[in-house]
Amino acid sequence: MTDSTAPGTGASEQPASQPVSQQPDEETLELARTLLDAARNGETELLRSYLNAGAPATLTNYAGDSLVMLAAYHGHAETVQLILHHGGDANAANDRGQTPLAGAVFKGYPDVVRALVDAGADPDAGSPSARDAARMFARDDILELLG
Repeated sequence: MTDSTAPGTGASEQPASQPVSQQPDEETLELARTLLDAARNGETELLRSYLNAGAPATLTNYAGDSLVMLAAYHGHAETVQLILHHGGDANAANDRGQTPLAGAVFKGYPDVVRALVDAGADPDAGSPSARDAARMFARDDILELLG
């Protein structure tokens, strides 16, 4: 995982594509952008209001990055916990096979790693796995969290 292949680094964040007959309207796209940005920026209270109103905690962008992935990769443990509480998947890999846990390990966020592990994230899922990433970057502190 390098910053050039990192989750949510595209200049134009778009939700996952749908068949032409089911293309969302501009209002729906704007809501999706708002949710994705809130996860990325750690805007927990804003995201909480949308999730409490029924917004999908499993929303992904064009690259398959989930709300959990974006919050984890950008170091927002509280936001990660909120999304997981609302049904987000701690193990949902993006289109490159990267998991939220591996992203948090890559970026060096032990509090996010702890939140994901507590929610059942698999340290051996994805490519590279979180465990492999911790070894690669000599993060013994995080390896210990992974068990």
